[in-house]
Formats: sequence, structure tokens, C-alpha cells
Amino acid sequence: MIHQGALRYAGFRYLWITVALIALSAALFVTQGGMIFARGDTWQGYTLGSIAALLIVWLALLGIRKRRYQSGMGSVQGWTSAHIYLGMAVVVIATLHCAAQFHGNIHTYAYLLMCGVVVSGIVGLLFYANVPRQQSANRSGIPRSELFGELFELDAQARDLANACEPDIASAVKSSIERTVVGGGALVQLMGIDHSLFENPAVITGDRTSSLSSNVDQRAVIACVANRVPRAYKESEAAGLRSLVVVLSRRQTILRRIRRDIQLQGWLRAWLYVHVPLTMATIAALIVHILSSFMYL
Repeated sequence: MIHQGALRYAGFRYLWITVALIALSAALFVTQGGMIFARGDTWQGYTLGSIAALLIVWLALLGIRKRRYQSGMGSVQGWTSAHIYLGMAVVVIATLHCAAQFHGNIHTYAYLLMCGVVVSGIVGLLFYANVPRQQSANRSGIPRSELFGELFELDAQARDLANACEPDIASAVKSSIERTVVGGGALVQLMGIDHSLFENPAVITGDRTSSLSSNVDQRAVIACVANRVPRAYKESEAAGLRSLVVVLSRRQTILRRIRRDIQLQGWLRAWLYVHVPLTMATIAALIVHILSSFMYL
């Protein structure tokens, strides 16, 4: 995976660059001594702050670079490696810049936002190191569109087999197909919640809608059809019901894989909805921090 390779890119090139940058920043920080206490408004503090600010802006450009596949400005993997290691370095350098002096003002808020971006970036690294692999394993290497294609074929097979069954079984199976729910709102996708329903023949009522029962993971309709097999009067009827159970079970497996794929993709998108706005807020706070610092020189 690209994020696993990025950590080892070019023999850990950016790890060593990061270590060297932190060492130089620490050496610059300790030159503050004697009558000059370490703080952000010394020449050393301004230098460290400038380095941190430039790193923050540069790191934010990775999102643009990743969408310019024909760019000659280095590989995406190289930029990602630098983004990971230098993103961690910026926290150390920014802490040295302010000499770990925090107060309830825009300067500290900018620092906290920056830390939030770095933490969310670490979470994103873990996501992208594991989620794509899980998606590939879940789909067995085939695209989601093919899973939906197989699902539609199984729907047609289930309807054909159901037509040869008793009316109540046919109604249960057809309703389970029509009322299968895939996806939904953000929370439904992230939690993998299934709101599927079906017309349960075990519920005797004159009101068609009140016979609807939960069909989470298609278990209820499969159980409904399977329980009818021992009660079949003819072997041909029992064979048809058994074939229907096989098709419904395969359909259940495909639906599980589709929902899992949507869930995993949803977590990646949810991470972006946190990381990107935090990055923009950090840049805005950084601009205010810089302007307010120069205003009170």
C-alpha cells in the first residue's frame, strides 16, 4: 500500500531529514540564554516560528499535489512520506517557537488547531494503511459495481424461484427484495446499520403494512423460507424451497460485502471531513497569529 511504502520511502529519507531539522531547531532554541529567556518574540523564536509556518503551508499543498498525477514535482509517494514525517516535526518546532508557553489567546488556539491536524493525520495514516486492504479483501479484488451486478442477478433468480412457491412465501421473498436497504445517512453508513424489512407471513393481519417485520442481514426471510422446507407436501416443492434458500443465502453474502465496502469508504470520507476543515482552520488561525504578532511588535 502507498502509505506503508511511504514510511520507508527512499531508505527513510524524510525520517532522517526530520530528525536533522528537529536537531537544528533544538540547537537554535538553546542559544537563548543569559538575560534573554526563551520565548516566541526573540530572533530565535521568530526563526523557529517561520520554519513552522512554512511547513504548515507546504504540508497543506499535499492535497493539491495528490490530484496532479502528471506533475513533475516528485512522486506522490515521496510527498506523502515527507508529509507524514515533517507533519510530526512541525509540532516539535512550533513548541520550541513558543517555548511551551500557552495562554487563552489566538496564538494558543492556532497551536491547538495545528495539533488537532497532526493527530487527525496520524489517524488518517492508520486508516489508509488498513482500510484499503480491508476493502480489497472484502470485495475479493472486484469492484463494487460487479457486486451490485451479481446482486441484481440474484434478485431475479430469487423472484423466479419464489413464483413457484406458495403465495405467502412468494410475497415474503419479493417484499424482502423490494425493501432491502443499502446505504443511507452518514451514521447508517458508518455504523453499518441495516433497516431492511419484509412481509412476514407469520404475522396474521388484514393490514398489509402492519405485517412488515425487521429483516436485518436478511436472516428473517431466510429463516422463513428454510422453516417451510420440512412442511412441503411434495419433493419438488421442497427442492424449490431449498434452491431458494441457497440463492437468498448467497444474496445475503453479497449484501454483507456491499454494506461493509460502503462502511469502510464512509470512514475514509469521514476522516477527510475532519482533517481538511481542521487544516483550513489552522491556516486561518496561523494568518491571524502572524498578523497580530507583527501588530504588537
